[in-house]
Amino acid sequence: MAYTPELSQNESATLRRIAWYMGRPMTKTLTAILKETAEKYKCDDVCSACKDKSKCGECVFKVEQSVNERSL
Repeated sequence: MAYTPELSQNESATLRRIAWYMGRPMTKTLTAILKETAEKYKCDDVCSACKDKSKCGECVFKVEQSVNERSL
């Protein structure tokens, strides 16, 4: 299992409210939020700052970078 940081009461309440809005469970909502947020960052910037090169093949940023390169 991956490291899971604890949410504060306020963060949990915020996630719960977004989940209600989206009509999804909190776990799926958090996944959607992370995916949407990841799309806002430049892949090269994230990859150059990364400290764990062992997951590049499955990393959302590396995958996004590959998709962007194909569309050029």
